Amino acid sequence: MQDREFNPETYKEAQRNDWNSVSSGWEKWWEVIEQGAAEVSGRMLEMAEIQPDHQVLDVATGIGEPAISAAQRVGSQGRVTAIDQATGMLDIARRRAQSHGLDNISFHEMDGEVIATHSDHFDAVLCRWGLMFMPNIDKALDGMYRALKPGGRISAVVWSYPDKVPSISLPIGVVRDILQLPSPPPDTPSPFSLADTTELQLRFENAGFKDVRFDSMMVDFHIPTVETYTEFTRDINAPLMALLADQPVEQQELIWESIMQALHPHVDPVGNLQLQNEAICVTGRK
Repeated sequence: MQDREFNPETYKEAQRNDWNSVSSGWEKWWEVIEQGAAEVSGRMLEMAEIQPDHQVLDVATGIGEPAISAAQRVGSQGRVTAIDQATGMLDIARRRAQSHGLDNISFHEMDGEVIATHSDHFDAVLCRWGLMFMPNIDKALDGMYRALKPGGRISAVVWSYPDKVPSISLPIGVVRDILQLPSPPPDTPSPFSLADTTELQLRFENAGFKDVRFDSMMVDFHIPTVETYTEFTRDINAPLMALLADQPVEQQELIWESIMQALHPHVDPVGNLQLQNEAICVTGRK
């Protein structure tokens, strides 16, 4: 059974609220998140061929990555513009940039599907784990393409299929099973919306990008125990917390117990939680 028809504007407003609601959790866990994602961010900068003095746009920057890494690479002669819809996340990103002493980066509240910038302005566009949450992917990619200088590069990262991303799919699957939630309306974005690289390549090429290439990477956030992972998930997982929002507290606690039980098969013989997740890196040039 499917729910009502998908409304992009209602969805976007909910996304803003959901990510703002977990922004304090992202600040609490940012070191764990960025340590786990450091190789992905580094690979993105390599694929985008970012150099000193480049102008870079980071779309859906969240708490400021890979914008901060890019700002460190472009140096004092370069500039990074980072955008996101969630003001709570942007506030954290600004504080993090200040803690690094960076003055070549600016943060702006902006819809990634409606990029307000001059055409042919940026040497590179980055988007880490944001593209798959945009209801109009084609519009977003068109805006990113136009924002690039001729020859400029895009570098984006999305998640693979659910069975390859247990850190996200496992708890969401438990919630959907217990609550017997209906299937979301067609075209509803999800963390796994862009796992099909054939479709993803077509979308990039339709936007005008050339030499579209893919690279997969494994991501482990190095959270050692089931209990710590559960706390981490409760603090940062906006899609999951949105599913639980209307449930009584007692029901929520029962669901979290079920999630913990579902995690135990992923604990190794010495007691460490092992959750390897596949990320897909995609790049192309204008």
